[in-house]
Amino acid sequence: MNESWARISDLAFEAALAGYIVALVCYAIELASTRGAEAGQIAGAGAGRESVRSATEYGGTSTLTRTGSDRGEIGAIARPLAPWGVRFGRAAVVVTIVGATANVISVVARGLAVGRLPLGNMYEFVSVICAVTTIVWLIVLARTGARTLGTFVMLPVVLLALVAGTRLYVPAAPVVPALNSYWKWIHVTTIAISSSILLVSGAASVLFLIRGRIERKRGATAASEPARPRSILGVLPSTATLDRIAYRTAIVGFPLFTFAVIAGALWAEVAWGRYWGWDPKETCAFVTWVLYAAYLHARSTAGWRGRRAAWISVLGFASMLFNLFFINMVVSGLHSYAGLN
Repeated sequence: MNESWARISDLAFEAALAGYIVALVCYAIELASTRGAEAGQIAGAGAGRESVRSATEYGGTSTLTRTGSDRGEIGAIARPLAPWGVRFGRAAVVVTIVGATANVISVVARGLAVGRLPLGNMYEFVSVICAVTTIVWLIVLARTGARTLGTFVMLPVVLLALVAGTRLYVPAAPVVPALNSYWKWIHVTTIAISSSILLVSGAASVLFLIRGRIERKRGATAASEPARPRSILGVLPSTATLDRIAYRTAIVGFPLFTFAVIAGALWAEVAWGRYWGWDPKETCAFVTWVLYAAYLHARSTAGWRGRRAAWISVLGFASMLFNLFFINMVVSGLHSYAGLN
């Protein structure tokens, strides 16, 4: 084992965690500031009109202010600064990119330190999930521009990274002999990638349900008005956008998850001499697969689109997290080699 690469990996993960926390705070600040941004802009514009009117009414002399450079440009309009909340949002995206880069460096350095794919224990697995989830989020952001969703995507990423860096951390070391199979690396890699994609899908489904509840309370008319938001959640992307994000990411993640389950069965045959044994982790993975299959079917079935389908997606998301943490950390079984026991 290379101690230098192991140290670089640990430092890079700490940097990634710090970046994710800062990004989460910046996303949250933008989300909180959006509620009063429009009111402040209207008040500021009204104050400007009022000052000109008052000067005229009370016999004052109105003046024309020059803008521009010292070359004598008159009437040039300076480009207004973006609201401070928007600037925090833009900074959040930059810090997210920095954090994701540090996370990827940590994963690569860990692999170089141990001379294998860095997926041999729960710490390495969750670190990869954090990196892939963040990259998927950046791709979704680039395609949709739904930056206000960042708070709710980065929150589970920060929680996962905190758990990985404290509770799940184990020093770089070789894996147990049962894990030395190429099917293992195929299985765990695709599980990590598919779980990361489905994490974004699950967050979008949760927010779809929350926003839908808010809109129903406000009524159809109030929900469709482009007025100032009445709550922080009111500035989230529309339910149509959230539904589209949840569905399209699930379309990508589910086939990968299916392949990962099949690869896991092939790996089990090599390691334990059977394809399927209803081990607790295998059983929970099967339940998760059924729930996501039901979600995709419901999403394309008339009468089940919308809230019903979103609830199935949330159940699949909860089952995936239950399998990731509770099964690995509490339940004893053939998969109890996650580095905690």
